[in-house]
Amino acid sequence: MKNRKFILLFALLLSLGIILAACGSGGSDEESGDTDSGSDNETSDEEASTDFSAAMVTDIGGVDDKSFNQSSWEGLKAWGEEHGLSKGNGINYAQSDEKADYIPNLNRLIRDEYDLIFGIGFELKEDLQKVADQYPDTKFALVDDTIEADNGVSITFKEHQGSFLVGVAAAKKTNTNKLGFVGGIDSPLINKFESGFIAGAKSVNPDIEVEVDYAESFGDAAKGKIIASTMYNNDIDIIFHAAGGTGNGVFNEAKDLKQNDPEREIWVIGVDRDQHEEGQIGDHNVTLTSMIKRVDVAVQDVANQAMNGDFPGGGLLEYGLEEDAISFATTNEEAMTEDIISEVEEWQEKIASGELEVPQTREETEAFVDGL
Repeated sequence: MKNRKFILLFALLLSLGIILAACGSGGSDEESGDTDSGSDNETSDEEASTDFSAAMVTDIGGVDDKSFNQSSWEGLKAWGEEHGLSKGNGINYAQSDEKADYIPNLNRLIRDEYDLIFGIGFELKEDLQKVADQYPDTKFALVDDTIEADNGVSITFKEHQGSFLVGVAAAKKTNTNKLGFVGGIDSPLINKFESGFIAGAKSVNPDIEVEVDYAESFGDAAKGKIIASTMYNNDIDIIFHAAGGTGNGVFNEAKDLKQNDPEREIWVIGVDRDQHEEGQIGDHNVTLTSMIKRVDVAVQDVANQAMNGDFPGGGLLEYGLEEDAISFATTNEEAMTEDIISEVEEWQEKIASGELEVPQTREETEAFVDGL
């Protein structure tokens, strides 16, 4: 009798233990610190095809800057989807709100044992170099600048090529022969955008004026709006921005002006991604075109190389027209007419064939323009 009671008690305790374990095994996104959902398409039932993991640290523009960082994250997500990985499960990002966040964010991803860590933007150069030296067993990739480390790869782009092409489009579209360029931080990288844009516009019309201003920030939309307001008030009708989140202010100013005067011909040229959606205002769209820089292509490519054991450590990778990593957008069919597209494609062929060498610096641009 006692044995029977003991067996029943043991069965009850065992059942209770199973129920408690089941209740405690699950965890919500909020409990794990991951509140990002929806667009990141977490995979659940599908088993990962690799145990290789990759993550990225944004610059201060943020992962949803509609530009550079967002394109990088889209590339990492595409790589993750290719291999059955999702945010928090093989891929991730750490968002930086200020420069002081770079080192803590990098160290956090290192502690989480990600195999490959991307630093998005030249502002991370110094900090990424530092951690690459400290953690030789982790692989690192710097986008838009160079680092010197056997466990690091430098990823750069031929931004001047794409900027030349949108400069041609702007020159064909302008009614005032006055264009504007708004840069984030005055640096060799952003000077490539400026140089290509000026060279492209003046190749079509040497008499075109191009006003240049820098916000000295990639995350100050208010400053971008102020600069754009001044330019548009000075009879400039097209502004090309290479300013990350600061460029959102350029779009905001253009849309405000268009809303107040729907008949006014006013345009913005986007950067990095096709920023057509950013220009939508009612029945109008102020995005003429965008200089598309496929950071997503580069991120996905490097992640696959690293996963397959072909990580180009210590190397420099440069992506341009030849790699289909630089292009221009034709989404706004009403604005980008066939004659403009045809003209841009003619210049694109000259660049791709090597017939035309696009300037990358202000000095090279000055010499280029003098030779027109």
